Amino acid sequence: MNPKVWQKNVVLFLASQIISLFGSMLVQYAITWYITLETQSGVMMTISIICGILPTFFLSPFAGVWADRYDRKMLIIFADSLIAVSTLVIAILFYLGYDSLWLLFVVSAVRALGAGVQMPAIGAFLPQMVPEDKLTKVNATNSSLQSMVTLLSPMLSGALLTMATIESIFFIDVITAAIAVSILLLFLHVPVHAKAAAKQQVSYFGDMSDGLTYINNHGFIKTLFVFDAVFLILIAPLAFLTPLQVARSFGDDVWRLTAIEVTYSIGMMLGGIIMASWGGFKNKIHTIVFASLAIGTCTFALGIVPFFGTYLFVMGLVGLVLPIFNTPFTVLLQQKVDGDFMGRVFSVLTMISTSLMPLAMLAYGPLADSIKIEWLLIGTGLLMFALSLVMLRNKVLIKAGEQS
Repeated sequence: MNPKVWQKNVVLFLASQIISLFGSMLVQYAITWYITLETQSGVMMTISIICGILPTFFLSPFAGVWADRYDRKMLIIFADSLIAVSTLVIAILFYLGYDSLWLLFVVSAVRALGAGVQMPAIGAFLPQMVPEDKLTKVNATNSSLQSMVTLLSPMLSGALLTMATIESIFFIDVITAAIAVSILLLFLHVPVHAKAAAKQQVSYFGDMSDGLTYINNHGFIKTLFVFDAVFLILIAPLAFLTPLQVARSFGDDVWRLTAIEVTYSIGMMLGGIIMASWGGFKNKIHTIVFASLAIGTCTFALGIVPFFGTYLFVMGLVGLVLPIFNTPFTVLLQQKVDGDFMGRVFSVLTMISTSLMPLAMLAYGPLADSIKIEWLLIGTGLLMFALSLVMLRNKVLIKAGEQS
């Protein structure tokens, strides 16, 4: 690949996605806080979360097939446009006075459909325009930029809600989506992958079946997905229950909940920068195991630290090591998966990542009302530590990491 060409394409692509993500996160936080303030209902929040997860889960298998069949850039444009149009419609309805809560549930579901198309397409699109030896740096840079947006958007969304109406924030998302789509359409020129350029017989379920067979017969991918599934189940208390733990153990002040989000986001931003400059160990599985051991240790520590300042420091470390886990994980898939199956593999990964943690909370949530959250963190931290050691002894994973 010509360095000037691919570097220009990467800058354009990442810029478009960060602009789009910024608008999307403004809206997502605005919807969440609007429902929280208007209803103060756990049931309504649960419905909102379900609407934001289930469509992605159910659409992902089809989206993976589309990402392997069609122009991935156009799929990303379609997804961004779908999200923008749905947001524009609800912005107009709210402006006209139709502000029923169910409209927010509908738009959350439509936005989740767009995300279901977008996520496998993005995961499969990057290897098309980035040299293999630069994938780690590009993925880590993307992670760091996303973390910066994650850090800024909740604060800005909250500030906007105090000064303007929710429909104003919706209009901002429409504008950012239009800018992102324009960048992709007018300036980003990446040839379509071979399968999309070829004439195909349409058989979605056949393609889905082929994708699942490919994963099942690919020892490394299947093993990596099994470990990832167990890891996601174990990390669920860390991901969902720490705000409740803080409120119970340190105080329910808003600034404390804000502080853990900000510290975590700063850690993730720094972790992305570290991965972009360092790249990880020579064997990428060693990097994943190192990060997994660190996350397990931090999870355990969050269950025993007595002071909130120390708690914040550990939460920052969690954010720091997550890109060190996620980046080599993504790069290994981008390097090892056949290009014709890339979309379907990433669609299965999307299904795993969007479903397992919420499902695990069906068990952890009631447990958290029966036992202290600290005990859940200590237990899952120890299990993550044990899982990391098992990964380190898995010959299939270590061999694949050596060859990357």
